[in-house]
Amino acid sequence: MITDMINGRKGLGILLVGLGLAALLWLLFFWPFSRQTIPVKGIAFVPAAFADLPGWGRDDLSPALAAFVTSCQKKQTLPADRPISPVAIGGEVGDWQAVCDRAMALDESGAPSDQAISSDQAIRDFFEQFFTPLSVRFDGSARGLFTGYYEPLIRASRTPDARYQVPIYRRPPELVTVDLGDFRDDLAGRSIAGKVENGRLQPFPSRHEIARGALAGRGLELLWADDRVDVFFLQIQGSGRALLPDGSMIALGYDGPNGHGYTSLGRLMVERRILHPDHVSAPAIADWLRDNPVAGADLMVENASYIFFRRLDGPGPLGAEGVPLTPGRSLAVDRAYLPLGAPLWLAGGMPDRETAPDEAPKPLERLMVAQDTGGAIRGGVRGDVFWGFGDEAAYLAGHMAHYGRLWLLLPTPLAQRLFASAEKS
Repeated sequence: MITDMINGRKGLGILLVGLGLAALLWLLFFWPFSRQTIPVKGIAFVPAAFADLPGWGRDDLSPALAAFVTSCQKKQTLPADRPISPVAIGGEVGDWQAVCDRAMALDESGAPSDQAISSDQAIRDFFEQFFTPLSVRFDGSARGLFTGYYEPLIRASRTPDARYQVPIYRRPPELVTVDLGDFRDDLAGRSIAGKVENGRLQPFPSRHEIARGALAGRGLELLWADDRVDVFFLQIQGSGRALLPDGSMIALGYDGPNGHGYTSLGRLMVERRILHPDHVSAPAIADWLRDNPVAGADLMVENASYIFFRRLDGPGPLGAEGVPLTPGRSLAVDRAYLPLGAPLWLAGGMPDRETAPDEAPKPLERLMVAQDTGGAIRGGVRGDVFWGFGDEAAYLAGHMAHYGRLWLLLPTPLAQRLFASAEKS
């Protein structure tokens, strides 16, 4: 999992002549822990320089700073000694306080009030001065899959009728979600959901059981939709908006899963030769489900995972961190490996209507913030980009499935301490 690092101090005197001041300072700064990684369940972090991040100098960092500030505002409400999962990487809330204070001190233009410099340069200087970039590797590879999600628009009604017959359920009161990291450190970032019966946590009804009426007649219907395929994709996306018959709109937010594992319909359709691997996309899957309503209904219930919703009256949608998501800058990650609220540099690709299928994808090189999770997001180099609301967001999310790399940006004192601990162990 560890690539070639600095192998020793032999020849350092020669390097002093050839290296520029910035490179020399980087070498001296990283030397105490440059040969180390932090092993957590197959993931490794290798120190890097900002110059190693593809496209770092070209990105407009202001939207990422705004997203990071929302995460900082959430941290302000938490105790300083609150662990950030995974603790071996995220440390505690207090480890982020200094960088959060500085981020929130930047005004809307991005420049500190006592400095007359460009906003872009001020933000870039902030990250370069107070963060350490770490190349993320999982199971020995720096390469992973990145997909997208968005806020879909569905048609729904507050009451059922001949058109609106598909229920959108609110969270049942007996549904219990357990953060397993509260009980065992090696399960940090994992959770389980179910219902308590006779003093034991039992499985909650699956999608198939719910489709057959397991929750019917209890008054749990939040809304009634006119298309079961739309509701299925609403659950995959985790949030959305409902257009009511009177023209008003309701924002729907994620309110928990039923606890069953997620099964990808795209994978099943490829395995069963329903769709060719090169033609799998959200629109293609949705079209097939609507064109084959009986077989489609049978296929959808093979994904036992089911999502419950609540009405959002404030800013949204909200991610797993509990903060509003920023289109194009919020990333859903596996929090068993990456801490929520942390900046991440993503270097990969994204869909482009003008790019032919056999051409290289349009580059996606930008600063993101880990602010959400997802049932299908598993692994250290894996992410789901939130694209927002509207037709363009739907296109990007529905067609995005590109490989790329990640760099985790940690506050430098935290990175130093973690690597020093890894060296001792």
